[in-house]
Order: sequence, then structure tokens, then C-alpha cells
Amino acid sequence: MKGDELPNDVLIVEDDPIIAIDFEDKILGFGVRTVRTAQTVARALDMIADRAPDFALLDVGLIHEKCFAIADRLDALNIPFVFVTGYGREIELPLAFGDRLRLSKPCSSEALVDALKEGFRSGWADRRNDFGGQVLPAPGSIEPGLGK
Repeated sequence: MKGDELPNDVLIVEDDPIIAIDFEDKILGFGVRTVRTAQTVARALDMIADRAPDFALLDVGLIHEKCFAIADRLDALNIPFVFVTGYGREIELPLAFGDRLRLSKPCSSEALVDALKEGFRSGWADRRNDFGGQVLPAPGSIEPGLGK
């Protein structure tokens, strides 16, 4: 896997330490140089202010809070991100993020690396799809406007 296909710095926002460690191990194994984790919205926003990541994985339902303030900040900075959730399509996203991709937990290594590669390359621009947590479409095969 070429290093230029993946982001150099990934921020994982996940409140479950076991899941966060699993994501971190997998992402580092793919060749990403730096992986940082935050368990709260406040910590993630501090980390973004200190050093913006190239890409982020956002657990929608953190303990006692949702990740949408982080999504707002990343969107304002034009940093690509994907929502990660164990609830699939049942979780409601704010209207501004209704078209964002979701990666279901648990997910395969293939789905995760494809999300990183495709997200980093395209920034998820105008895409509407739901990666069911297993096999992502081949890069470039996602059609803009799907699901409108």
C-alpha cells in the first residue's frame, strides 16, 4: 500500500477504549504515521486546535454526548471524516451531515482501510452511501448523489 494513499495523521474519537485501541492498531498497521485518540468532544476539539488531523473517525454516540461539534469543526477546516456507529442507519444525524458516510461497528480491516484511502483521497465530497461495516465499494465506484 502506497503511503500517499493514506493520511499521515488520523484522529479517532471513540469512548470505548477497546474499540479505540483496535482502530489504532489497525490504522498503524496500514502504515499511517500518527494516530491520536480522544474519548470526549472537549478533548477532540483541543487536539484539533493543537494540530489538525488529515482525517478523523467519529463515534457518533459518545458517553453523555454526540460528536457533532467535532464534525462541525472538521467540516469548517475541510478535514475529511467518517461517522462510526454501532447503530447503522438507525442513528439520526443532523441535516447538515445527513449525507456523510457511516462505517458500522464492528468493521473489517478492509472496510476501514478503504474508508481511510477513499476519504483521504476525495474528502467524501458530496457522497451519499452507507458502508455496512464490511466491504466497501472499490475506490472510485461510489456515485455522488446516491441515495438522494
